[in-house]
Amino acid sequence: MAFQPNLNYQQGALGHANTRLKEVEEFTDIDVLFLGSSHAYRGFDPRIFKAAGLSTFNLGSSSQTPIQSRLLLNRYLAQLTPKLVIYETTPGVFEADGVESALDIISNSRNDTSTLLMTLKLKHIRIFNNFIYGVMRDLFGLNDSYMESLNKGNDTYITGGYVEKEMLHFKTKSFENRNWNFSDNQLSEFEAMVTMIKNAGIELILVRAPVTPSLYNSFQNNISFDDLMSSYSTYYNFNEILQLDDSFHFYDSNHLNQNGVDVFNHKLIGVLQESQRL
Repeated sequence: MAFQPNLNYQQGALGHANTRLKEVEEFTDIDVLFLGSSHAYRGFDPRIFKAAGLSTFNLGSSSQTPIQSRLLLNRYLAQLTPKLVIYETTPGVFEADGVESALDIISNSRNDTSTLLMTLKLKHIRIFNNFIYGVMRDLFGLNDSYMESLNKGNDTYITGGYVEKEMLHFKTKSFENRNWNFSDNQLSEFEAMVTMIKNAGIELILVRAPVTPSLYNSFQNNISFDDLMSSYSTYYNFNEILQLDDSFHFYDSNHLNQNGVDVFNHKLIGVLQESQRL
């Protein structure tokens, strides 16, 4: 095919998106909906929230930017009718162009008006080609028999959208100082997403999940980012709330291992209960 050199259609390639975006069709009337990047689907464990009496679904996806978050809300918010939306606000998604996440969603879910609008918005040749190819596969039922394994490498998919990593421990290292630089396009999409959730009468909580202290402290404009997020909705930066260890609580510089997830999730539930948001 003429567009094959710019085609990157990979079912089941990243973060169990295929399984997650099939399973979400079965969920309705939940207490909490999680959105965001891998910090979300690797950071919010539905088993911990279930033990606290809460029904949840985790709609995180790899490198998910506000553009893809808005797509997923357009598609699933009315079906899931959550009482609370928790959006994980890792600053990196506000820098990203959204191409990786767009390809992931097109390759691992049905293609509809939402994916068409995302494709037109991002104006990238690989996304156009993936969308056309994905629509063709949908029309001819070529994806109907695909089943993604629940166990892939060190990852295990947990019902409700979470991916548990086999216990690994990060080896502490230093990082060069830098600043976050944000895309006006992503911030605009984020603002539209915030408005959509609030117009639906649903409470929105913004949460910045922990990364290793060595990585977090290398960024020089964390306070500016916190101020920005706080201007949109209730916001909690758990890098400031928790004191975690690079090795014991993380499997890489960006992601919590199960030790860290347990601490983070129990603290988040406690914070939300104390503020009467749960």
